[in-house]
Amino acid sequence: MADPNPRILPYGMAAIAEAAARIGRGECVAVPTETVYGLAADAGNAAAVAGIYAAKGRPSFNPLIVHVADADAAEALAVFDADARTLAAAFWPGPLTLVLPLRAGAPIASLVTAGLPTIAIRVPRHRAMQAVLAASARPLAAPSANASNGISPTRAAHVAASLGTRVPLIVDDGATAAGLESTIVAGRTILRPGPITAADMPFPVVRHSIDSIDSGITAPGQLAAHYAPRKPLRLGATDARRDEWLIGYGTVAGDDTLSASGDLREAAARLFDALHRADAGDRAGIAIAPVPCDGLGEAINDRLARAAHR
Repeated sequence: MADPNPRILPYGMAAIAEAAARIGRGECVAVPTETVYGLAADAGNAAAVAGIYAAKGRPSFNPLIVHVADADAAEALAVFDADARTLAAAFWPGPLTLVLPLRAGAPIASLVTAGLPTIAIRVPRHRAMQAVLAASARPLAAPSANASNGISPTRAAHVAASLGTRVPLIVDDGATAAGLESTIVAGRTILRPGPITAADMPFPVVRHSIDSIDSGITAPGQLAAHYAPRKPLRLGATDARRDEWLIGYGTVAGDDTLSASGDLREAAARLFDALHRADAGDRAGIAIAPVPCDGLGEAINDRLARAAHR
């Protein structure tokens, strides 16, 4: 009988070599980044990219982020202006995705960009993704390694539970550090808040509203209903209702907590892990305490609003 579980290898030379070999054969593999685990495939191989969409059940109008090893590799695929170079110099490698014009003749499958004239691109910092990029010598399309609209994975076990054998290999390098997907910027507009906040930017930026984006998807991660548990999620809760699992924050204690000390960075790192635990529990619903909207709290509340959107 076939093993119903995906193959999971700890980070190391063997795991990286197998991941690169599978990518070279047109397969997709799960690899951790500093944000969440990504489902990576050769961004220039249309069949491989189609495999990402199939594994996730992701709608084809929703483009993918392309990961590359460094800024030079990014400039080979995208047209940079002065603002983009300033941001790349400040935050790469790291959790920042830039949406830029696709360079003419760039060897990127059209499925990656969903037919748009732009490409979403970033240089990750995580050792595992950087090692796979080096070993495969290919730009890698890599959305979060979970079923579409589900809770993003911050551990290898989350990937396995969500995708099963739809992903042939998971490179396990423990829990991700940031716990939230990358900040996405187009020009001077934040399309999706993330670990890099508006206050971190070297120039003023504006923010797209969550209510204004479903009618015109221009980058990954813009669907209003996204990152969602299977169970109903109630926001701004100070106590649990009957048959609810309460995720606390600060002075609001619960069955679990994002951060008892009110540390937003700790809360971001724990958010999806806490939602996974609550979704797997025996309560019918999930409630979550209020989280301040300042700084990194904007990105946390963005994910919670999408998770609760039905």
